[in-house]
Amino acid sequence: MASDSLLAMQLRYSYRAYPDASQRRALARAFGCARVVWNDCLRDRREAHAAGLPYVKSADLSRLRITQAKRTEERAWLAEVSAVVLQQSLRDLDAGYKNFFDSLKGKRRGPKVAPPRYKSKKDTRQSIRLTTNAFSVRDDGTVFVAKAGGIKVKWSRPLPAAPTSLTVTQDSCGRYFLSFVVDTEPDILPALDTEVGIDLGLSTFAVLSDGTRIHSPKFLRRAEKKLKRLQRELSRKAKGSKNRAKARIKVARQHARVADRRRDWHHKASTQIIRDNQAVYVEDLAVSGLVRTRLAKSVHDAGWSAFVGMLAYKAVKHGRYFGKIGRFEPTSQVCSTCGVKDGPKPLHVREWTCRECGTVHDRDDNAAQNTLAAGRADRLNASRSAGKTGTKVPAQRGEAGTHRDGHTTVAGTPDLQAGGDVKPGIPTSAGTLRAFSDGSHGPGAEYSS
Repeated sequence: MASDSLLAMQLRYSYRAYPDASQRRALARAFGCARVVWNDCLRDRREAHAAGLPYVKSADLSRLRITQAKRTEERAWLAEVSAVVLQQSLRDLDAGYKNFFDSLKGKRRGPKVAPPRYKSKKDTRQSIRLTTNAFSVRDDGTVFVAKAGGIKVKWSRPLPAAPTSLTVTQDSCGRYFLSFVVDTEPDILPALDTEVGIDLGLSTFAVLSDGTRIHSPKFLRRAEKKLKRLQRELSRKAKGSKNRAKARIKVARQHARVADRRRDWHHKASTQIIRDNQAVYVEDLAVSGLVRTRLAKSVHDAGWSAFVGMLAYKAVKHGRYFGKIGRFEPTSQVCSTCGVKDGPKPLHVREWTCRECGTVHDRDDNAAQNTLAAGRADRLNASRSAGKTGTKVPAQRGEAGTHRDGHTTVAGTPDLQAGGDVKPGIPTSAGTLRAFSDGSHGPGAEYSS
């Protein structure tokens, strides 16, 4: 079987930053100017669409809303920030429109993408994006940002290569993060002969087909008492007052702690699973539907989509195989011993006996075994072209979407071609693999997807 070498992949490394007072003011100006350019360009395109005019090109918007706007009295302050910040804001708007149009035309799989919306200074997340000509990493450990100066950074780990872009972000509780994108080679782990199917749940976070059970820490539930107290204090403060602003930051900080703990735990659990198995299979859950039920808080607390996204990009990074089976696969209804479909069962039934062979099944263990079997079958039936193209892992910008058609999703090293033998650890995909996220903020962590 022919094998092509993996070329490169992009990873995002995020670090906590500590700008001083003058740098915070400079970053606030940059956030505001980038937001104004975004809103001005978006307004022009919306008005042109409403008037039946052609789509306004980026070159025209750049000349009108950036270059010429700096010479006007009402937009002269745009010159106080780096021009790179303004140009990247326009490029981000172009990317938003491209995703929207691709979604309308059916070129983009997954949930429908809405058109870009106006930004507000009251948004919980403010960010700017810079290219290499507007920032640099200095020898003294600071990061120079154009028009802001050298910013102190908490380097939790070294960068593996020179960064190609930088995103400066301020979150809802006032923390600053510098997120670098670097081009690096995949870290291929030694090949193993173990494969695992995973059944995700709420009371037990994950049940593996080898019998391992990963219990859910329930970070939100554990912090709920303190969150309720802080939210009561927030509701009692007068709107628009400084005390209300302070109370809002306290609530945001508590939510950030919960999110950070959950993300750290997800990373540790997903890394262990990827390191211990050559192939990993999970079910394509309809998370967007489950969050509209009475289980919404527990589903959000579990963070299944974030966890599955981590498994996907780490499979790419370490040369493992990752696949999703269709969401309509009856993993809880089929006996994993004899293969007879026993019919649907309510959620309170955690143990059942097969009417054909008499085997007593634990519901979650049986589902994990069926997930493994279905994943292997889908992998065997994969098309011959699966190993000839690079796999792109979508950036993890919150809760990831799922495919509506129930098809198997594959990421990582597709080392099996149709009609061939299973040879774990032999990479056959070529091209640039992308695994990074603009929305994740764990200090020094690598995020993808």
